[in-house]
Amino acid sequence: MLESKNKDYTKGPILRGLIQLAVPIILANILQSAYQLIDTFWLGRLGAYAVAAVSLSFPVFFLILSLGAGITIGATVIVSQHKGAQNQRQVDYSSSQSVMIIFFISTILSAIGYFGADPLMRLVGAGPEILDESIAYFQVSSFGFIFLFMFFVFQSLMRGIGNVWLPMFLVLGTVFLNLILDPLFIFGYGPIPAYGVAGAAWSSVATQGISAVVGLILLFRGKIGIRIRISDMKWDYPWIRRLFRIGFPASLDQSTRAAGLTVMVMLVTSFGSEVVAAYGVGARILSFIIIPALGLSIATTTMVGQNVGAMEIQRAEKTGSLSSKIAFFGLTTVGMILFIFAHNILAFFVPNDPEVIRDGALFIRIMAPSFGLLGVQQSMTGVFNGAGFTMASLLISVLNLWILRFPLAYILSNNTSLGPEGIYWAFPISNLLAALTAFWYYRTGEWKVRARKNAKTSKEPTL
Repeated sequence: MLESKNKDYTKGPILRGLIQLAVPIILANILQSAYQLIDTFWLGRLGAYAVAAVSLSFPVFFLILSLGAGITIGATVIVSQHKGAQNQRQVDYSSSQSVMIIFFISTILSAIGYFGADPLMRLVGAGPEILDESIAYFQVSSFGFIFLFMFFVFQSLMRGIGNVWLPMFLVLGTVFLNLILDPLFIFGYGPIPAYGVAGAAWSSVATQGISAVVGLILLFRGKIGIRIRISDMKWDYPWIRRLFRIGFPASLDQSTRAAGLTVMVMLVTSFGSEVVAAYGVGARILSFIIIPALGLSIATTTMVGQNVGAMEIQRAEKTGSLSSKIAFFGLTTVGMILFIFAHNILAFFVPNDPEVIRDGALFIRIMAPSFGLLGVQQSMTGVFNGAGFTMASLLISVLNLWILRFPLAYILSNNTSLGPEGIYWAFPISNLLAALTAFWYYRTGEWKVRARKNAKTSKEPTL
């Protein structure tokens, strides 16, 4: 049954393939957001300090997770290309190597997080009232990095062969389990002591551990389209170099996004609490829009990767073109709806603050028409990643966030009469220019030259 869910996306209607891949990925991302909301809900019952202790560690977590997630993108690309080349032996070998490397990386990051929790929490500004709880939460969570990254690599390998429903169901199971374990470990029950803030971390470690173990068991059994073997987990330095050549730019891509968001928040805070509140609601809306955009981007990566491996470069190009059209028209439509109902949305989040409602609605109305452009950029990122040219995706992110958005936001808000409204205008302008740049590069066809070079690697003889 599970075997039948592994799809060959080098044949059949492209639109159907994109939908089949994107929908479960989007659902999994939504479930991950629910995971975080559950933690926030139960920790809120402990008080503001409990929420603050966890929230303070989030930027550090996001940075660490982006490093691991980026490397696993490399695994998705390599496995998808071998899948497209119909080279099952290389699919299995590459998967075994990926699991070994990610396990090694996660062990190192886990140790750094555990022993560096105290200085890291002080560095991000933990005050004396939340320092101890922040350290405890971070140390326990660091212990779980190994499990979390093992599930990341399982999820990435499954996406590479087109089996996207299985990871989604595992995420769904962990969400329900977390709903039960969170209050159990936070408040205690019977023989289980109340761990407080650290209890939320222990709950996450338990659910992550279960999902990681289940994923590894399935991979070792080999009945889901991939069989990993201990004998294939020897250090293969040429293969490892290839993984890092593809995965490291993807890690930097996600890291620069995390850093860029942090710097924007620092700029916003200089304009007072009302602007911060308005920006915060707008940023949440943006994070909601990112979910389908990222889902479509990952689906595009899988389809392009498989077609590159099969030397179906023209089909890979058609996939990119269709993906960008879906992203543009779909997210533009969503943007128009949000434009119309911007005031109602802000009134729902902050019902008793007319100034925040006004400023937040203005932010959404300025930003919303460019959501389709953001979708185009993400689709192009999926194409370049699938072709194995992750450096292009990194450069586009740097262009969008660091060369365009932040400088524009600073100049327009501090050196023009726009004031904080200048921050809002930086979003659509940067989205427009970054999308045009990404689409221009896509149209040059240079990525196809690199894709053909990568396809030759996928055709290499079995080991």
